[in-house]
Amino acid sequence: MTHSLEDISVLISEASATAKIHAEPPSLSIHEFNGVISWKQDEPLTVESVLWSGTVVATGEAVCCVVYTGSDTRMVMNTSKPRSKAGLLDIEINTLTKLLFAALVLLSMVMLILKGFRGPWYRYLVRFFLLFSYMIPISLRVNLDMGKTVYAWFIQRDKNIPGTVVRTSTIPEELGRIGYLLSDKTGTLTQNLMIFKRIHLGTVSYT
Repeated sequence: MTHSLEDISVLISEASATAKIHAEPPSLSIHEFNGVISWKQDEPLTVESVLWSGTVVATGEAVCCVVYTGSDTRMVMNTSKPRSKAGLLDIEINTLTKLLFAALVLLSMVMLILKGFRGPWYRYLVRFFLLFSYMIPISLRVNLDMGKTVYAWFIQRDKNIPGTVVRTSTIPEELGRIGYLLSDKTGTLTQNLMIFKRIHLGTVSYT
């Protein structure tokens, strides 16, 4: 990808000179940048030469060239839709619902076979399907969602943990399943990296 700078008189005295920047294709990493600026001689460009969008220059001045725009910017490329969180209870209920649906279809087919395929057999299949549809507890999902909303409300109103903010009401029951709690400082958020340092088990410390 080549970008031309038609007017770089602020950099050199020759107003007719042209500089070109050869940059790598758009990528997600904000910690790496590879490019070359061609003007009289080739000079390498690294991440140290980059000012990301939204950067504030505290002192001095900077002459910049826009390399990526629109959907090619790394800010846009690193922006993704938040995925919906599902707790273990929801996964277990979904699995059981699928098993019950398979059992419902199988039982309807068995009843149809025992009756025989005489006449409008497809009508009898629908009838058996509707008769046994109560095997799937549809109201269970509604009751669970209402219960989770109440749990979230009680957590926020708990006087023993003031300042608690429940950001999602879909997984409050997961708090009761926590076996291990691992915490770290900003490196986990900025670099998605957690380094094991030490573990304390009773009076014994392991590194």
